[in-house]
Amino acid sequence: MGRHRYNRKAVVPLAGTLAMLTGIAVAVAVPQWGNAEPAPVASGSSHQPSNAASRHRAQVPAEMLSALQRDLGLTSERARQRLDEEDRAGATVSTLRGTLGDAYAGAWFDAGRKRPVVAITKADLAGKVRSAGAEPKVVQHTMASLNTAKTKIDQWGPAEAPSAVTGWYVQPRTNSVVVEVNRARKDQATQRFLAKARASGTTVRIVETDHAPRPLSDVVGGNPFTFGAAGGQGGRCSIGFAATGRNGQRHFLTAGHCTETGGPAIGADGQEIGRISRSVFNRLGDFGLVDVTNRSSRLMPGVNHYDGRAIAVRGAQVAPVGSSVCRSGSTTGFFCGEIQAFNQTVNYGNGKVVSGLTRTSVCAEPGDSGGSFISGNQAQGMTSGGDGDCKRGGTTFFQPVGKALQTFGLTLATQ
Repeated sequence: MGRHRYNRKAVVPLAGTLAMLTGIAVAVAVPQWGNAEPAPVASGSSHQPSNAASRHRAQVPAEMLSALQRDLGLTSERARQRLDEEDRAGATVSTLRGTLGDAYAGAWFDAGRKRPVVAITKADLAGKVRSAGAEPKVVQHTMASLNTAKTKIDQWGPAEAPSAVTGWYVQPRTNSVVVEVNRARKDQATQRFLAKARASGTTVRIVETDHAPRPLSDVVGGNPFTFGAAGGQGGRCSIGFAATGRNGQRHFLTAGHCTETGGPAIGADGQEIGRISRSVFNRLGDFGLVDVTNRSSRLMPGVNHYDGRAIAVRGAQVAPVGSSVCRSGSTTGFFCGEIQAFNQTVNYGNGKVVSGLTRTSVCAEPGDSGGSFISGNQAQGMTSGGDGDCKRGGTTFFQPVGKALQTFGLTLATQ
């Protein structure tokens, strides 16, 4: 995968700290693919029409297409085609999810087949899946049973996970719950954990890796802010997405591990953007809230592309597993990859275990935490942590934006 580091000085100025493009805030609905997938935006959000996804993809700017070409090795035409295919896949699976009932066992976008693959536990439903435009795959375990097995581990795992156990998640491609283990850290405590995990169900699969995830906090979307003390003495993270409260209050979302200190949030120009008001960094997720108090900081829905331009945010439709996704962050700039799994529980060590994250192949580095994940022009979430860097690649996890919007009672700012 090609690598290119953008100039870190290409930062949007304070007036555009929360994005670069003018627009209005509207409520956004986030359709689901299944129980293991990111939660939708809170009730009361207005649902988008069925053709919204295709319309949004048609508006994807050239900057996004060029990043997809660079990081996924696509031609310009293939990048456009893939975005269209991913949109159709999302619509197809959303329809099938509602008609397959308990036989549904997950779905993902297959870039080789250029269509979605839908896992089912009843072979007689294969025709229905094909007629809808998807490829059926008959498997043993339903999505409900996979979620049940993972939930069992979630109930005791965070308190008992040794450092060698880096996380666990539902993987529909293999019809299993994957428990990842750092092979260099394995010990007797690891073996006890794995034995207990296997007892959670026959769906559990153990995978050894060299990964050691950590929160990416060296501590607009993607613009930098510093926290912890006036003048930014605490650390640096990245802005996720602009949002508004029920009474028009102005905010931005970021990672929760970036907001644990409380206090001021300082922009790239040294001016205070606002004050940290909420922080979640535990089993419930990794998301935080900053109240924007600086009147010169406008809520402008967009994501910094780190080339002097920004990508407009037009919604928050959840992209399926296998889809392309890009990330903006104040350390590395703008990079792309693919969504690999939903609902991962990640063990960051030191007692910090976070659930409900989305796993990706996008690279990231310290300081990128909190930055925007976007697919096409649809907001996906905020960078949490990962392993690796943008020279050799790695795995990065993000907090789905829908959970943060729901929890804080906010509306995503969109153009």
